[in-house]
Amino acid sequence: MTLVASAAMALVCAFAVLLLTTAPRLPPRGGAAVLAELIGGSLLSIAATAFGTYRMMGRTLEPVRAISGKLATIRPSNLSERVPLPDHDDEFGQLARSTNQTLERAQAAIQQQLRFASDASHDLRHPLTAMRTEIEEALMEPRETDWAETGGKLLEAVERLQDLVANLLELSRLDAGVIGQHDLLNLAVLVDGELDHRRRDRPQGGVRVVRRFSSGVMVHGERVGLERLLHNLLDNAERHARAAVTVTVEHRGDAAVLEICDDGNGVPPGQRELVFRRFTRLGDARAKDSGGSGLGLAIARQITETHGGTLTIEDSSCGARFVARFPRPAGLPAGTRR
Repeated sequence: MTLVASAAMALVCAFAVLLLTTAPRLPPRGGAAVLAELIGGSLLSIAATAFGTYRMMGRTLEPVRAISGKLATIRPSNLSERVPLPDHDDEFGQLARSTNQTLERAQAAIQQQLRFASDASHDLRHPLTAMRTEIEEALMEPRETDWAETGGKLLEAVERLQDLVANLLELSRLDAGVIGQHDLLNLAVLVDGELDHRRRDRPQGGVRVVRRFSSGVMVHGERVGLERLLHNLLDNAERHARAAVTVTVEHRGDAAVLEICDDGNGVPPGQRELVFRRFTRLGDARAKDSGGSGLGLAIARQITETHGGTLTIEDSSCGARFVARFPRPAGLPAGTRR
C-alpha cells in the first residue's frame, strides 16, 4: 500500500508542477500570494489523494489480510478450518477458493497417512506377538520344547514381518514419487525370470504355471518396480489357485498386456475395486492365508499406474483374471525383438 500511495503522490506532484510551469506568468503585484495559494492547494490535493488512495487500497486488500491472518492460525492439528471467502467473485475470491482446495488436499493426505500408520502398526503387531508367544512358551518349559519346531514357527513370523516391512517401504517410495531409471525391457523375459526364480525357491510347489508368451513385447519401465509387480500378482494368484495359474504376455492393440489368471474362486464384480485398497483382505483371502497384509495388490496397481498403465480384474470363466496394460514404447512396432 505504501508503494501505491507514494506512486499516487508522485503523480499528483508531477501534475501540480505541470500546472505551475504551464500557467500564465503572474503579474508582479500579488504574485507571491497567488503562488502561495496555488502551492497550498496542491499540497492539500496531494494529501487528499494520498489518503483516498490509502483507504481504497486498504479496503481492496482487506480480503488478503483476512486470508493471511487465517492461514497464520491454521496448524496441522486443525486443517479442517478454511479461510474466509470474499463477498465478490474476483481474483481474491479465486485465491481464497484455491487456498481452501489446497487445505482440503493437505487434510486428506494427512488423514490418509494417519490411517496408513494405524493399519501398519496393527499389522506389525501380529507377527511380533506371535514371535513373543512362541518364545515365552518355549522358555517356560525349555526341556520339553521342540526347538526345531519353535525355530520354524519363529522363521515364519520373521518372514511375514520381513514381507510386511518390504511392502511398507515400497509404498513409501511410491507415495514419495521416487522413480528409478526407466529402460526398454522385454516383458516376457522379466516374467520368465520371476517364474524361474520362484520354481528354484519352491521346488515342491503344488501350483502348475502355464506360460503363454508372445515375442518382442516391450515396455518402458523400471526393472525393480516391474519385478515387484510380477511378484505380488503371482503371489496372489498362487495363494488362491486350486491347481494352475496361467500367465499371458502379448500385444493387444497399442498396449503391452500382462495377464495372470488362476483357477480359484475368483473375485465378485462388486469387490473388484475393493481388493486394490490398502490393507483390504476379503473373506476368502483371510481363510486361505492368515499371514497376508492386504498390501500386495495395492502396490501392484500403484506400480502399474506409475508406468502409465492400468491394472484391473476382468471377467473369467474360472477364477480371477488380473490384466495389466502398459503403453507400447513410442516408435517401437509390434513384434520387435530385443
